[in-house]
Amino acid sequence: MKDRLTFTLVPSLVAVFLSLWCGPARATEDSQDKETRALIALVKDAAELVHAKGETAFTDFRLAGSRWRQGETYVFVLDPQGNMLVHPDPAMEGKNELDLKDINGKPIIRGLIAAATTFPSKPEGWYHYEWPVPGGILPRWKSTYVRLVTAPSGKSYVVGSGMYTDRMERSFVVDAVRDAVAQIEKNGAAAFPLFHDPTGPFVAKDAYIFVIDSNGVDLVNPGFPNLEGRNILDVKDTHGKQLIREMLKVAQSSGSGWVDYMWPKPGESVPTQKSAFVSKAKMGETWVLVGCGVYLADAPKARRAAKTMTAPELMALVREGAAVLEQQGEKAYPAFRKKGSKWFRDDTYFFVWTMDGTRVFHAADPTGEGRNDSGIKDVLGRPFGKMFLEVGASSSGEGWVHYMYPEPGDIFPTWKSTFVKRVTFPSGKPYVIGCGIYNMQMDKAFVEDVVNRAAALVAAQGKEAFGQLRDKTGPFVFMDTYVFVDTTDGTELVNPAQPSLEGKNLIDLRDLKGKAVVQEEIAAAMKDGSAWLEYYWYKPGHNTPARKQTYVRKVQSGPNTYIVGSGVYLE
Repeated sequence: MKDRLTFTLVPSLVAVFLSLWCGPARATEDSQDKETRALIALVKDAAELVHAKGETAFTDFRLAGSRWRQGETYVFVLDPQGNMLVHPDPAMEGKNELDLKDINGKPIIRGLIAAATTFPSKPEGWYHYEWPVPGGILPRWKSTYVRLVTAPSGKSYVVGSGMYTDRMERSFVVDAVRDAVAQIEKNGAAAFPLFHDPTGPFVAKDAYIFVIDSNGVDLVNPGFPNLEGRNILDVKDTHGKQLIREMLKVAQSSGSGWVDYMWPKPGESVPTQKSAFVSKAKMGETWVLVGCGVYLADAPKARRAAKTMTAPELMALVREGAAVLEQQGEKAYPAFRKKGSKWFRDDTYFFVWTMDGTRVFHAADPTGEGRNDSGIKDVLGRPFGKMFLEVGASSSGEGWVHYMYPEPGDIFPTWKSTFVKRVTFPSGKPYVIGCGIYNMQMDKAFVEDVVNRAAALVAAQGKEAFGQLRDKTGPFVFMDTYVFVDTTDGTELVNPAQPSLEGKNLIDLRDLKGKAVVQEEIAAAMKDGSAWLEYYWYKPGHNTPARKQTYVRKVQSGPNTYIVGSGVYLE
């Protein structure tokens, strides 16, 4: 719901394969979570029961409070045609659910059946999708393990069980890579479109499949499709290690194995350990590397090497630079170009555009001066050049723009947060000045900025603004942040992360500690006009409660009153 749940977008799949060091292959069973091992054992035992007792085992599975059905954990049984034969929800049992999909359009039943039947030599597997907890309305990531079994009658069934978890595990990653290898060895390059399909089995949570040829050419990269076709052999991680060479070495010498590396999570500035499972796959007369990377639970973070600029500090710097330009105009450029000064330090520097998008000054890259960048877009299709100009032309004349852009000398785009401000030179001509930070930690300043701009849009356009708020390439959706809109009675009108909730009344929704968050948000906004509130919810990639703060504003548009808000997780 709103900002309270994982936001599953390509931005949430940032930097999946950047490496620190390579270790020996590790048995996935040894690294599985206790809950995962218990779930696999439950499904295996259920399958063995069906194999031994046949359809009479279904009665055992339906017994509430038994090993097979306890709380959120239960065994279900499907036939290969999609008929749900055993399920705790009476509305589903006995019906054909082949066309059932989750909120992202992933075919749940078809996916579960395919996980157990696609490859005869592998009659089991994992499938990941979003589904509400029993009795709830808010979808959460669910990982389900299934097995194909033949009963004494000769009939085949798919037996499975799932667990609600936001995290990916080593066993999930290994399963996905092995299935991808089988697809490539069977279908060659014709399998590549499967890896790009956001509704398919190879894109889940913050993980996806990548494919690199033996020379280091990127063949498949759903997270960064702009890199496909480019040679990335010498790409380095945040600690300077040549990760692609490490991955190819593991695949060539061992066939498969794990590579551990460091890279910032989306929206974080400090690198976190991440792991990728890579495997060699035969494709025609040659071979390719197939891999999948994931941030593991409780992965260690690197120490912050130096204090990085905060959002308020960057805002103050840009405003100070704008004041200098208002006094000096172009005469300020030489000082702005001086490296090591307050204006140009490391990757923090100024750029200046005309209001039509012509770059007239760029401290780090003077060669691009004179070029019109108004139509520039990032790897996600976000028109950040247009966003710069829109912010500059707004009534406030300043604001944040978030987009993906490579750091100097790198080819992998990463999140960059840029603060831009309209400024009038002594000549009377308006310009836009801006400065950005890579991988800046999510900040309350970002949230207030995006909510205030969304509120102004809703106030001016009413419901006509909702489409812009839902646009995943627009300024109101970035990293794991987005804007939501509610009515004063608690009906959700806009929710880019969970569109299935739109139109539903959430007035009684409570957080993980029982707080009636929607009621509190509405009450605070109606009383004070705007407010910050705190509650506990699952942070993306974690399965433990995290503290989160939400900023809400009351917005009047004609006769209609709306509550507009967004939130941020606090470390």
